[in-house]
Amino acid sequence: MSKLVKLFTNRIFVTILWFALSFFAILKQVLHQHINNYYIYKYTFVNLVHRVNLYIPQPQYFLDTNHYGPLFALVIAPFTLLPDGVGAILWVMVNAWALYAVIVRLPLTAMQRTAVLLICAHELMTSSFNVQFNPMMAAFIALSYILIERKQDFWAALVIVAGTYIKLYGVVGLAFFFFSEHKIKLILSLLFWGVVLFVLPMPFSSPSFVIQSYYDWYTSLVEKNMQNAGSTMQDICVMGMIRRIFNYPQLSNLLVMLPALILFGLAYLRFNSFKQTSFQLLVLASTLIFTVIFSTGSESPTYIIAFVGVAIWYVNLDRPVTKFEIGLLIFALIITSLSPSDLFPKYINKTYIKPYALKALPCFVIWLKIVYESLTRDFSRKPVYVGQ
Repeated sequence: MSKLVKLFTNRIFVTILWFALSFFAILKQVLHQHINNYYIYKYTFVNLVHRVNLYIPQPQYFLDTNHYGPLFALVIAPFTLLPDGVGAILWVMVNAWALYAVIVRLPLTAMQRTAVLLICAHELMTSSFNVQFNPMMAAFIALSYILIERKQDFWAALVIVAGTYIKLYGVVGLAFFFFSEHKIKLILSLLFWGVVLFVLPMPFSSPSFVIQSYYDWYTSLVEKNMQNAGSTMQDICVMGMIRRIFNYPQLSNLLVMLPALILFGLAYLRFNSFKQTSFQLLVLASTLIFTVIFSTGSESPTYIIAFVGVAIWYVNLDRPVTKFEIGLLIFALIITSLSPSDLFPKYINKTYIKPYALKALPCFVIWLKIVYESLTRDFSRKPVYVGQ
């Protein structure tokens, strides 16, 4: 047992596991030609260049439709120069690297960072299996905090604006605004990058087309939000759970979102703790989880974002960790991370987890625990961690 523990706490082994799981997931999909999401991404750039509406169905190339902003076309552009299979593999591995690079820069001990990687490795594989952008989105959110924490507000603003222009989730980087010691600089930087990144896709197309594309993007998101309610693939969130468990499809999202926003905002009443790293990390964890569990657009692969939050919450807990907290982590690992996989009983997944959006449940419970901690925990005490 001690050898097994030593193995799974070895940074080199965990790093190999992190990238290997994603590589084998995407390799399987490429060999079976199941890379539809990559085609959606690829044609975002192709359509931008040829001035074709970025959000219309194109069944001759891919299923479903694009829901990313015009700026995303420039992110995917280098990959479109490669054969599709190679591009898809490289895309997934770059996403895995982006999240890895951010996690190892979090203000944590080496042992804590390794633990975060280990906790999230399987959930990353789920996202990679679906050729998703979500690992990079999680990296954007966490990086915006890291840069503010390091007083690099100009670059933090770039990350926040870029994340928002690519996928609206990026706007949650503003949750770390109050941790900035240079708020005016941050605001001016946000305005600067807002203009620069809005204009950036125009040389590849035209100003009028890009402006029209932002309007089309808004329209597509409104339509998608209406379609998500009741979907078994999307709406894997707290509202979706309530709708399905209580057979109440007409539930208004605002009835859940408004109380959730109030609970989320309560943490900012602890303004005396704003400079405490343990408090900042708790807000980061809350933000990552909140972004997913209160979004009707959340689907199974989106949960890599929330799971990074779960992992940060766990390693940032006061020591010793209680049995209840260990139980919450195990609950999340089993229901949220493992339920879509072959390691979990398919009957339970198909009969209970999927129909009732229960993948969101452990993250919701942990998020409520985070809200409680943010109001009651003594952040002035310097924590002592094993392996520090």
